[in-house]
Amino acid sequence: MLLVIDNGSVYTKNLIDFLHNKNISFEKQTPELLDLKSLYNYNSFILSGRRKNEKKTNEINSKIINHAIQNDKKLLGICYGAEILALTLGGTIRKITFPQKGTEKINILRENPLSNDNLQVFESHGFEISKLPDILIAIGKSKNCKFEIIQYDKKPIFGTQFHPEMSADGQNLIQKFCSL
Repeated sequence: MLLVIDNGSVYTKNLIDFLHNKNISFEKQTPELLDLKSLYNYNSFILSGRRKNEKKTNEINSKIINHAIQNDKKLLGICYGAEILALTLGGTIRKITFPQKGTEKINILRENPLSNDNLQVFESHGFEISKLPDILIAIGKSKNCKFEIIQYDKKPIFGTQFHPEMSADGQNLIQKFCSL
């Protein structure tokens, strides 16, 4: 069973609608209402984007990431979800000079289970990953961002700086993640 963590992104409804339309079985929860003991009931997680920075939300998302790593469960972090994945494992993020919003081409850098072809996706973020920890590898980049898609080495744990729920190519990526 998939657990979607709704961190408050304006695009979470699009993610939920996509999962419903594809008959993908999931439950949705907000970080503040999540019982961390219930994480054992799920085999995969999607961490949504967010609207505001809250310490408690960051702590809970980091616990979900560590649970997924320690228990060999699948995880997809979207936008903020990718950023908190990098931060949890020792990477850094930075505020970008000009917020990214709109269509972006993603170049795939290496073979991976989510996409072998370049993607057209939707960006909407004011922060980006600036340094990856050694355990995360870049598998996709754009002209504006070198860490568009990241993966935990040899585990089905991924992050996308963009919002895959907002484009056909991105939705294909989500579907492949759910099928792993």
